[in-house]
Amino acid sequence: MKRQVARLALGLALWSAPALAQGCAMCYSTVAASSKEGQRAISKGVLILLVPPLGFMSAGVGFAFRYGRRRDQQQQ
Repeated sequence: MKRQVARLALGLALWSAPALAQGCAMCYSTVAASSKEGQRAISKGVLILLVPPLGFMSAGVGFAFRYGRRRDQQQQ
């Protein structure tokens, strides 16, 4: 089971690698034209906007696994 999860995680990581190389041309030109402080601010803003969706998805996956484990224990 752990091996399958590790394979799935590795496959997803390799599959998403090309997506990291793509960027919005308008975002790139805006950041390139801004100062170093502006670039840092945009980077921090992106990270801040990334945290809530990742938190909700992590909580959802955690609840799904917990629900599945409880269901399996009740059936036994």
